[in-house]
Amino acid sequence: MTAAYRELEARFARHAAIGEAASMLHWDMSAMMPTGGSGARAEQLAALKRVCHDILTAPETADLIAAAGEGTALDAWQAANLREMRRAWVHATALDGALVEAMVRTCAASEMAWRAARPANDFAAVKPHLEAVLRLVREVGQAKGERLGCLPYDALLDEYEPGGRAARIDPVFDDLAAFLPGFIARALESQAARPAPLPLDGPFPVATQRELALRLMRALGFDFDHGRLDTSLHPFCGGVPDDVRITTRYDEADFSRTLMGVLHETGHALYERGLPVAWRRQPVGSARGMSVHESQSLLVEMQVCRGRPFLEFAAPLFRAAFGQDGPAWSAENLHRRAIRVARSFIRVDADEATYPAHVILRYRLERALIAGDLTVADLPGAWNDGMKTLLGVAPPDDRRGCLQDIHWYDGAWGYFPTYTMGAMTAAQLFDAAARALPELPAAIRRGDFAPLLGWLRREVHGRASLLETDDLLTVATGRPLDPGVFKAHLERRYISDI
Repeated sequence: MTAAYRELEARFARHAAIGEAASMLHWDMSAMMPTGGSGARAEQLAALKRVCHDILTAPETADLIAAAGEGTALDAWQAANLREMRRAWVHATALDGALVEAMVRTCAASEMAWRAARPANDFAAVKPHLEAVLRLVREVGQAKGERLGCLPYDALLDEYEPGGRAARIDPVFDDLAAFLPGFIARALESQAARPAPLPLDGPFPVATQRELALRLMRALGFDFDHGRLDTSLHPFCGGVPDDVRITTRYDEADFSRTLMGVLHETGHALYERGLPVAWRRQPVGSARGMSVHESQSLLVEMQVCRGRPFLEFAAPLFRAAFGQDGPAWSAENLHRRAIRVARSFIRVDADEATYPAHVILRYRLERALIAGDLTVADLPGAWNDGMKTLLGVAPPDDRRGCLQDIHWYDGAWGYFPTYTMGAMTAAQLFDAAARALPELPAAIRRGDFAPLLGWLRREVHGRASLLETDDLLTVATGRPLDPGVFKAHLERRYISDI
């Protein structure tokens, strides 16, 4: 290991620590900060982002990267770390520091405007903010595309999915878009032939929902010495590996919506906590892109927590928490509710079968917006048309349409396709785990999640960014991403195993 490589590790550790501080400030902005603090917070985040950018773009960083790999036998982790350092450096050096700061300020203002506009159903109020964000995002995409030798959208996607390209996603999503309408119709037909699930009578007090969520988080393996659960307008998992912050929102009429959101975010949190301690604050020790990250949340929520074994474990906890009993609170009824298919408006509340259609819509719209084929003014109409095509329903208002997601308003363009790529990855990983652990259903049924978490720690979490995404999945499951595994899972759960 050369002096150049050691110096790079020191620089990237400092870079990561500053980024961690920014992450905690962003959590506070979303969960705790009074609205009057938004201007000051935008300046704080912009300053920290600029410091991080300056570390990566300093002339000596380029020299160190060039020197670090010369004539030196790095081990596998160090070589992968250098690869990821180079990748971060290429992204950073594509942008001028002033553009980085402008992006942070503009996105912070847009996010705060969205937080007021969404509940008010006021797209007009946030429209100029979204237009300002889009102008800068296009500039970022163009600059990074030139540096990476790819299209602007691919450059934006690469930030969230290393090596991800629309040319690879398009055929997968086109195939899903062709498959889903017929599959959803068959699932609804199969569902209609069975008795409808019995309703669960509320209200469900927020305090009780929170205690139930905390209990299930602990059961799954969440470490409350290194994390917490709070409330925000949009559920998310943030913070840092040693201080993971989960947020949710509550609905006293439907506790399952809150609970499944918490369990989803717990999957993200378990991944962050499972990243290798020895490589903290190094690029190779970070999560391997958002499709893998989303696979961890969707594996927990969709593959595990909406399955019969989990609900057989959880049903007595639900009954005790809310003081309820009777057929509506049986594991079988809860399972029928958990896999209920419906053509709905809200992505985060969508069932597993219709969720990919929500993602495909957003992917197509954001590509059109980046390319200039769609204007922000025309977004609400295009959104509603896409919903009709893919899901057969149109939102009655923008609050349940193009205002529902935070991503575009806070600058996350190129993120959406990773949700469905993550769903397919989750199905493949859970299939491999079930084959490796024949006792897994019985363990889940008794509330023992240690075997599954241990497998994920070995096969996914502990490898962090050591391997490229395809290689990680191949090592864990025996093959690269195979969308057929996801489609087979849907067929089993919603058609054949009902």
